[in-house]
Amino acid sequence: MNRGPLIFLGAFAILALSWTALVLANQVGFGLVTPHYDPIESASFPAQMPGIAKRGSLVYRDLGCAACHTQQVRREDAGGDIERGWGARASVVRDYIYEPVVQIGESRFGPDLRNVGARQTDESRLYHYLYAPNQVVDGSSMPAYRFLFETRKVVGERSDEALNLPVNPGYEIVPTERARSLVAYLMYLNDTYSYPEVNFVPSEEDHSAETAEEGGH
Repeated sequence: MNRGPLIFLGAFAILALSWTALVLANQVGFGLVTPHYDPIESASFPAQMPGIAKRGSLVYRDLGCAACHTQQVRREDAGGDIERGWGARASVVRDYIYEPVVQIGESRFGPDLRNVGARQTDESRLYHYLYAPNQVVDGSSMPAYRFLFETRKVVGERSDEALNLPVNPGYEIVPTERARSLVAYLMYLNDTYSYPEVNFVPSEEDHSAETAEEGGH
């Protein structure tokens, strides 16, 4: 009797169940995380993501920004992210609960962007960087995203949104809706609030209880 198909189906079933359990466990655990309410500040953290920032997260995804930028500040004992100034603390699960799609990233050709909104508070500088990276950071390897901007003839007064860049007389460079959404999303990435779990340090009692529990198995 050829048991090959049965063995294959059994192995496939085991792999499928294992994968499903892994995905569901993480999804359920992530779904149970809620915002933290701070009674002193009378506010919940993280803040809800504005609609324009949500649209910007889709632009970020569409442009493939996660291919060159991560969005996870590692612990001090796991890397030099905090030392580089990429964040004041390590990232925690609660930081991501309002993200439509969590974009941890694939590599770090560019700096981590999880806290770019805390590091860069000048929107005009972000627009300038998107339009002409080398003019802002000498030697930048980031491509210019000039298609996110429109060069148009000035009608009446110059737009308040116009970039302060050299342009032909009578014309101005203004961000498109996609550029405004992307910058709004980048400005939203600001994880400076210190949650209880960030500063949690297990006490000797917790450690003793954990050791006793492990010893009982």
